[in-house]
Amino acid sequence: MLKKINIENVLFLDIETVPIFQTFEEQSPEIQALWDKKSKYFRKEEQTAADVYQRAGIYAEFGKIICISVGLPFINKASKLGLRIKSFYGDDEKQLLQNFNAMLDKFDTSDEKLLCGHNAKEFDFPYIARRSLINGVRLPKLLNLAGKKPWQVKHLDTMELWRFGDYKNYTSLNLLTTVFNIPTPKDDIDGSQVAKVYWQDADIERIVKYCQKDVVAVVQLFQRYRNQDLIPEEAIVIV
Repeated sequence: MLKKINIENVLFLDIETVPIFQTFEEQSPEIQALWDKKSKYFRKEEQTAADVYQRAGIYAEFGKIICISVGLPFINKASKLGLRIKSFYGDDEKQLLQNFNAMLDKFDTSDEKLLCGHNAKEFDFPYIARRSLINGVRLPKLLNLAGKKPWQVKHLDTMELWRFGDYKNYTSLNLLTTVFNIPTPKDDIDGSQVAKVYWQDADIERIVKYCQKDVVAVVQLFQRYRNQDLIPEEAIVIV
């Protein structure tokens, strides 16, 4: 099934998100109360809503997107598979989403076009759609699922593909790249540190590099699923 897909028709992506505000206290009293109610479902008894505010970036109602990185495979001059990486990032989420969604509209030229990410059906795709609506940004067709049948949704998910019908467990991208022996560069941050790097260190370029690495990892994992060769590092181009 996967081998029949022309990988040049697949746009791979990953997003990085943070809480909308740096601290819990900066939110309006209404949002503070709503976060308090929301966080009761996962925080420990001795913790307050402020103690767990760094997790707010996981939720589209309390967080925002600061980076969307995409990867588009292509056939290079040597007739080998290459990969172009591009990132949309910055403090202005609305502009970021407008630019990304415009690119997605240009990419979506036929029914063969697909989106792919890791755990993207449960996180990345709906998060982008929700934040687009909140920001008043028109949804591109590939993300607008209203009224579509399951077989009409052009989304792939490397985590879902790994489940083979088993829905009990979450399998991280890091674990899968390890068991499939996919080389990945050593990073100095992980997902749990993104909010700190953004709000305290003001180093968004560092986050962009981390996001781009995850896109490459998803593409390479997809290749492993298809029993295809990995894309060599020298064939990966950042544009």
